[in-house]
Amino acid sequence: MLLLLLLLLLLLLLHVMQLLLQQLLLLILLLLLLLLLLLLLLLLLLLLLLLLLLLQLLLLLQQLLPLLLLLQLLVLLLLLLLLLLLLLLLLQLLLLLL
Repeated sequence: MLLLLLLLLLLLLLHVMQLLLQQLLLLILLLLLLLLLLLLLLLLLLLLLLLLLLLQLLLLLQQLLPLLLLLQLLVLLLLLLLLLLLLLLLLQLLLLLL
């Protein structure tokens, strides 16, 4: 009878330990899920930060846009001046040949 009682107690203990182990596994799984969620949130935050930096860079470029257009115009004027100089040289060469 005592042996039977000890056996029942042991079975009950094993069952409680099994339930505790299941709870522990569930808790570990939940913590891993929470960690994954936190990592996803961090990734989203980093992506948002990158997007903000890109937007800031675009705004800076937009502020520099008149300067870039002025520089482009200056280069165009220099090219036109070079073309004019080349045309004058060709004309002079043509006059020298005649």
